[in-house]
Amino acid sequence: MTDLDALKDFSQDILTDLKTEVLNVEIVRDEIVISAAKEKIVDLVQKLREEPHFSFETLVDITCVDYPTRFERFELVYHLLSMKMNFRVRIKMRTASDTSVPSITQVFPCANWYEREVFDMFGIIFEGHPDLRRLLTDYGFDGHPLRKDFPLTGHNEVRYDSSQRRVVYEPVNLTQEYRDFDFESPWEGMIQEPSASSNSKTEGAESG
Repeated sequence: MTDLDALKDFSQDILTDLKTEVLNVEIVRDEIVISAAKEKIVDLVQKLREEPHFSFETLVDITCVDYPTRFERFELVYHLLSMKMNFRVRIKMRTASDTSVPSITQVFPCANWYEREVFDMFGIIFEGHPDLRRLLTDYGFDGHPLRKDFPLTGHNEVRYDSSQRRVVYEPVNLTQEYRDFDFESPWEGMIQEPSASSNSKTEGAESG
């Protein structure tokens, strides 16, 4: 049995055993991708972790992708690893900007910081999270930096002012202006000077 055959068999087992928790299972670039509804995400990850023939006991990461033109603009992505079965799965789940999603910290305690990071960067509320606070930005930070509509300028930034001995807020100031980059090779368009040997050959031919 090839690796692809094993992936197909394993993905079919997921679809069969967890048909009430998953919307779809497919293989994308030799990886198992599960589509799930947000109201079933806790049950899904719990069964993937506790069922012996799955044993996805490691939560590798939680991240998010922003598609502003969609009604459910955010796509949460969960990466799980089964060391026992030597398989990885990627779970995708869509949600809108004005709706919360269930926290999976009760299943994977390490999801605490992953969900805080997604909340900080994208503004997604995780219902049932024990301590949902910003993680990478300041408490008074305005906006969520990884949203596609987050402006490059217009919000405040924070920095420590050594003269005032405190953190100060000030408008974002880009240290370098936008530049137009010329991607043409520097060797293109150069005038190639004839070499001395070619000149001597030419002169010899003319004299002969």
